[in-house]
Amino acid sequence: MITTDIGIFMNSNFANKISFADNKRENEKIIIFTDLDGTLLDAKTYSFEPAIPALKLLREKDIPLIICSSKTRKEIEYYREKLDNHHPFISENGGGIYIPKDSRFKVQELRFEIDEDDRYQIIRLGARYPDLRKAIIDLQKEGFAVRGFGDMKAEELVSLTNLTLQEAIMAKERDFDEPFIFYGSKDNKKRLLDSIASRGFNYTEGSFLHILGNSDKGKAVSIVIELYKQKYKRLTTIAIGDSPNDIPMLQKVDRPIIVQKPDGRHDHRIDMPNLIKAEGIGPDGWVQAIGSMMQNPI
Repeated sequence: MITTDIGIFMNSNFANKISFADNKRENEKIIIFTDLDGTLLDAKTYSFEPAIPALKLLREKDIPLIICSSKTRKEIEYYREKLDNHHPFISENGGGIYIPKDSRFKVQELRFEIDEDDRYQIIRLGARYPDLRKAIIDLQKEGFAVRGFGDMKAEELVSLTNLTLQEAIMAKERDFDEPFIFYGSKDNKKRLLDSIASRGFNYTEGSFLHILGNSDKGKAVSIVIELYKQKYKRLTTIAIGDSPNDIPMLQKVDRPIIVQKPDGRHDHRIDMPNLIKAEGIGPDGWVQAIGSMMQNPI
C-alpha cells in the first residue's frame, strides 16, 4: 500500500521547490546508494510499487540512484531495466562495480585492475566464487550444517525465497559472494564464523548469511564516490539500507538511513552517528527516507 506521504511527490509545486534536489550550483551533485531486498524492494513480494513516484522525481531532478546489493549482476540488471536505471551499480555485497561505458568516468585513473565487456568497465573487488564454494564444502566436511546457494537447485531457491524461477536462476549465477543457510545453535554459529575467518574469508548478514572475500559494500561505495568526484567538486552522499551487510555502505556516506524490517522494527545491530531511522517497512520506508531528505535540505 502506498502511504499518504507519497502525496508530497505528486505535488509538482512542492517538487519544484526542493532545494535539496535542484543542483543549482555548478559542480555540485547529490548521489543516492540503495540496497534492494527489504529496502527498495518489498522483502516478500520484491515489489517497488510504493516508491515509483519518488523514483520518478529522482530521475526528473537528475539524482543518480546507485544500486548496492547482495544480488548478482544479472539480478540487478533485471531490476535496473524495470527501474529505467542507467547508473553504475555494485553487486554481491561489494564484490563487483559495474560502470556503464557511456558514463564517461575516467575509470583508468583508479588504481584497480579494470575488466571490460561490451557494456561495462568492471572493477572486481571480491573473491573468486569457486574459492567460496570450496570453503562452504570444507565447512560442511568440518561438520557445520550449512547449505549455500550453490548446493541448491533453482526450484529449491524459489520455495525458500519466493523468487520466480527466472529470478532464482539469476540468483545462482554468482561471481563474488555465496549466500548460505546455517542450521545450528548460537554457540555453533560463533564457531562457524570463527572457522570462516580462519580460512581467510569474511562474512556478513542480510536475508542470508554470506561468505565473501576482502570486499564489502563500503569499499565499493568509496570507489564510486571517487568516480563522481571526477565530475563534481562537491558531493552529498546518501545511502538507504536495512541490514548489517549495509553497515559498511552506511558508514561511508553523509546521510545514512535505514528502513524498518518486516516486523516493524529497525535492525538494532545498526548503530552509528547521524543515523536516520525512516518510518515504514521496505519501500514504504524508502519513500519516507527520500521525503525526509526533500523536506530537510542538506
